[in-house]
Amino acid sequence: MLKFSRDLGIDLGTANVLVYEQGRGIVLREPSVIAVDKNTGKVLQVGVAANNMLGRTPGNVVALRPLRDGVISDYEMTERMLAQFMKRIIRFAFIKPRVVVSVPSGITEVEERAVIQATMEAGARRVYLIEEPYAAALGAQLDLERPGGHMVVDIGGGTTDIAVVTMNDVAISSSLKVAGETFDSAIIRYLRRRHNVIIGPNAAEEAKITIGCVYERGQEVSMRTKGRDLKTGLPKEVELSSTEIYEIFKRPARQIVDEVTSVLEQTSPELVADISVNGIVLTGGGCQLWGFDKLLTDWTGIPCTLADDADSCVGLGCGKSLQWIGRMQEGTINLARRKLMKE
Repeated sequence: MLKFSRDLGIDLGTANVLVYEQGRGIVLREPSVIAVDKNTGKVLQVGVAANNMLGRTPGNVVALRPLRDGVISDYEMTERMLAQFMKRIIRFAFIKPRVVVSVPSGITEVEERAVIQATMEAGARRVYLIEEPYAAALGAQLDLERPGGHMVVDIGGGTTDIAVVTMNDVAISSSLKVAGETFDSAIIRYLRRRHNVIIGPNAAEEAKITIGCVYERGQEVSMRTKGRDLKTGLPKEVELSSTEIYEIFKRPARQIVDEVTSVLEQTSPELVADISVNGIVLTGGGCQLWGFDKLLTDWTGIPCTLADDADSCVGLGCGKSLQWIGRMQEGTINLARRKLMKE
């Protein structure tokens, strides 16, 4: 349908890309994967179709994730992937859209510029950046206007972003490169070391979602997964239990807990008192690991809750921020420099 441009909010995640269109809500949710023909340079697939190709491509085709640890690792592939996603939404618009893109709290100015440039070349008219934990707080429907502290822990695919938010701004934030992919890698390493079996990232993610936990379960569950035997090269099936997964996940989960504790230590006493009343809100796909809320409650003594539709909070927050896009700062927001000045 022929139409004038509508503004977009994009959650540019390591694992998934969510696009929110003004007036319509979330219109696209696809894995951050692109498949390209190496001989011709032609884009073959993006999103779900490309994700199904991971580890299954012939020699002339490469399927890859162009984002790592929440930032762009392959600029050209990110730009081409974004262009394909945006074409699906703004096929016949007269004017290019203005776009709000979420970025991790630990992003550098160079990485910010790469996100802006890639989004512009993908088809945006103007680009505005927003911190992921702030976008997650907006998407979780927290009351941010009044002077009261709220803590958000956004556990994504590549980074965990932690922030204390008050009066529509971030008081203190931190970003940790321990998140969903870290847990997947831990399963892959464990099976290789313990059972001499290699499995792919998709199989590891399935195991994480099915039986993954960071807190002791009352009842043990297990599942079988298939991989390649390191010695023979033949297929081999192994059984994984939730107790094994709990032991594997202890270390990365503790790193996230330690970072949350560190942010609380740097927060003013008044805001910490507010957080103890309001609680900690968990967002992102990683927070849905069994027992994450219980683990954080045990270590901090502060009640923790999972946000409704935790996967979509950042995307919904980007969309909510579109209502004041006219007052937002275009271009880089210099998060790294602002943190240095605060110190």
